[in-house]
Amino acid sequence: MLREWEFQIQLDEQSDKAIYLQIADAIINDIHSGRLKAGDALPGSRNLAQRLKVNRNTIVEALSVLLIEGWLVSRERQGTFVASTLPDFKETQTTAPIAEATNDATSGSTQLQIDDGYPNSKIAPVNELARAYRQIFNQKAKWQLMGYSSEFGNLEFRKAVVQMLNHQRGMRVNEQHICITRGSQMAMYLAAQCLLSKGDYVIIENPGYKPAWEAFDQSGAKLLPAGVDNEGLIIEDVITLLKLHKNIKAIYVTPHRQYPTTVTMSLKRRLELIKLSNEYGFTIIEDDYDNEFHFGYRPILPLSSFTELKDYVYIGTMSKVVAPALRIGYIASNDCTLINKVARLRKIIDVQGDSIMEQAVLQLIKDGTIKRHIKKATNYYKTKRDITEILLQKHLGNKVSYLIPEGGLAYWIVPKKQVDWVLISEKLNMKGFSMITPESYSFDKIMNGMRLGYASLSDQELEDFISALADLF
Repeated sequence: MLREWEFQIQLDEQSDKAIYLQIADAIINDIHSGRLKAGDALPGSRNLAQRLKVNRNTIVEALSVLLIEGWLVSRERQGTFVASTLPDFKETQTTAPIAEATNDATSGSTQLQIDDGYPNSKIAPVNELARAYRQIFNQKAKWQLMGYSSEFGNLEFRKAVVQMLNHQRGMRVNEQHICITRGSQMAMYLAAQCLLSKGDYVIIENPGYKPAWEAFDQSGAKLLPAGVDNEGLIIEDVITLLKLHKNIKAIYVTPHRQYPTTVTMSLKRRLELIKLSNEYGFTIIEDDYDNEFHFGYRPILPLSSFTELKDYVYIGTMSKVVAPALRIGYIASNDCTLINKVARLRKIIDVQGDSIMEQAVLQLIKDGTIKRHIKKATNYYKTKRDITEILLQKHLGNKVSYLIPEGGLAYWIVPKKQVDWVLISEKLNMKGFSMITPESYSFDKIMNGMRLGYASLSDQELEDFISALADLF
């Protein structure tokens, strides 16, 4: 073991790259050059901090990046070691020095998809999930697994979701208040069909999440847009709509990190919205699509956790925690009659959920895999957020405004002048980029802003896109 490994690096405090990323890259270079070999042990974080004369937290952040990317492994009570199976240096070094974008990077025929906040599937605990899936088959009789299960979802899995909602999000629900679905979009559709009727009105955020609007539209309900500013939903707009329309049945909100602007609804407005819901008798449909990954203190508790709120529907998902392809969502409500109605409709559409997958995910919850993954993924996404901010400052600093998000997987970027988004999209397509245009989250007038998902892109892909965008603003 190389406890005596001499780590040589010249830290540049004037560099655009954060100190912890400089350290991480230097360790990768030592692995790549052979100075550090598979199985070699690294000095402890305190030792490294003393050698480099930096704060220990800086070392911890650097090591976290390397653990997530697969360069290092941590063994309990033993230390941190160079991984026996290393990632490909050129393809996976997300912390590599930021290079100037070139036309060659985007000149291929394959379009680079710029998403609105997808998680990075490469860091998902896929192997652990596959192992748990196999173990479920081995531990239980095949005939038990192949039969139908409850349309509400696996009971033990529902209990695990209940525990998470109550302990981490301040809610007060039990398994009778929960129905498991194939993703949050199914939950949205079921809620709309069971809660709304033709001629009902639903207030929505504008800009907002169009797939939810489509689910409400399918129920026959009419949509009423309310504006969003830097404190979230504008309550004055809601009051105006309530006075104009008598049959407002629900309001759809994303208060934790509003989609697409990422702003958090202020406490004052949360309380005002709850008061209006109780007074006018409409249901708050709360889509908490982006709860898990937060970089500061603990996330703001849901509206549905407030004891004063009489009528709510709460929608969440496991897809961003594990991987988008894992279609497990859930719907919770204090109205058991509504949940029973949702389950009956779900049974008509789909009979049941993926009970085996639910049990496999449950196993990962019980053995701590999900908790460890969320911790590692949060560190990874915080790093990606910081790199994106550096790139935005470098290329777009004087051309756009944005807030650094305290969590989640996306930025909301607003040009300082009005731009032609259709033309920009066409020109970006010619350079090899496919982006989601603002009309995708605008109700009528197209918003002058875009949502940039940073989690699933490499640093180079981010720079290539942001540089190309800067040339068009």
